Amino acid sequence: MAEAVVIGANGFIGSHLVDGLAAAGHSVRAFDRFSSRRPTFDAPAEVMVGEFLSRGDIESAVSGQDYVFHFLSTTTPATAETDPTLDIRTNLAQTVELLEASVQAGVRRVYFASTGGAIYGDQGKTVYSEKDPTEPASPYAIGKLAIEQYLRFFRVKHGLASTALRISNPYGTRQHPSKKQGLIPIALRQILTGKPVVQFGDGSMVRDYLYVEDLVRMIVPMVEHEPAHDVYNIGSGSGHSVNEVLDALRRVTNIDFDIERREKPATFVEHVVLDGSRYRTEFGEVELTPLDEGIRRTFAEMKGENL
Repeated sequence: MAEAVVIGANGFIGSHLVDGLAAAGHSVRAFDRFSSRRPTFDAPAEVMVGEFLSRGDIESAVSGQDYVFHFLSTTTPATAETDPTLDIRTNLAQTVELLEASVQAGVRRVYFASTGGAIYGDQGKTVYSEKDPTEPASPYAIGKLAIEQYLRFFRVKHGLASTALRISNPYGTRQHPSKKQGLIPIALRQILTGKPVVQFGDGSMVRDYLYVEDLVRMIVPMVEHEPAHDVYNIGSGSGHSVNEVLDALRRVTNIDFDIERREKPATFVEHVVLDGSRYRTEFGEVELTPLDEGIRRTFAEMKGENL
């Protein structure tokens, strides 16, 4: 059994990760602000209320921990694009302090939630592996790549082991559409409120969608089996266009909603699917939730139904 702290434990992925780590028998410390909501995870974790931007709180969070899961972001792709300096001043700068605190606390390994789509940029390919160049064009992805490079610095300089998880497009329960991140939760909220669903471009953009519980089931074994690489793509390995997702939303909700078409932002990648062969070779296959079923579970939660 390991001691693990999840930074951002009350967030979308973080809350599921707390449950997954605890279910695997690990002792979990859940660090978050918990400012407006009660814990959304179910596991009996150690709740630690704190501010990510406080060095003292971060030092307390990592104290006595074997593993640190950095799954907190102060920005979204949209907010980072509006004010790129905010991402630098908060996410980047404070992550460096988190890594410094981890070194001082004797942490064995840091796991960082990077981005698996935007970090590769628009290189004209359809499938990307960890060996492909990183050519991010958005401030959000640039910040993620910068943090990956700081992970490398702390490995070389201080011997702090780390693993960057380039996660595709996660979706699922506990995802908050108010954060304006993720086509599926935002569209479902629009559908429930009878408003048009926004579609950027002609609907041909392709993304690699991964149900959040599948994502966690891919991450947890990386604690029990020491990763051999510094970076892993974490995705489904298959792509769905925006039009295909909208069709799935119609099937699941049985609602024929209106579409509001807008111009595709210049920083949006046209087509990205992640090659997950590095992960599968090392950790094996994970049975994935079909898109319609994942949407059904997400929609049911939004309507307040029992799953």
